[in-house]
Amino acid sequence: MPETYPLELSVEDTQRLLTATPGAVVLIDVREPHEVELCRIAGSTLIPMKQIPEQVSTLPKDKHLLIHCHHGGRSLRVTQFLRANGFTAVSNVAGGIDAWSLAIDPSVPRY
Repeated sequence: MPETYPLELSVEDTQRLLTATPGAVVLIDVREPHEVELCRIAGSTLIPMKQIPEQVSTLPKDKHLLIHCHHGGRSLRVTQFLRANGFTAVSNVAGGIDAWSLAIDPSVPRY
């Protein structure tokens, strides 16, 4: 039976995956470059939401993709788009970088 991946993960679960299986997961930030200048999660890869369709062929299908944005709305849409385009191992980071700042790393500025 193939492994199933949750549509959404909490920031706590995201941190556990990033720590426990660093080579098996990819954290993708779908915010805009000006947002990343304000704050970012270390180790994340920036691919702004509007660039996802043209970048889809560059994304690994053999890793669990964790998609995040500011609050989780854009990243949920990207997660659904990727799932509709053949990616099964993709999850939205619920609450986005704002929740990450509140629960995981208060040194990440909120905006």
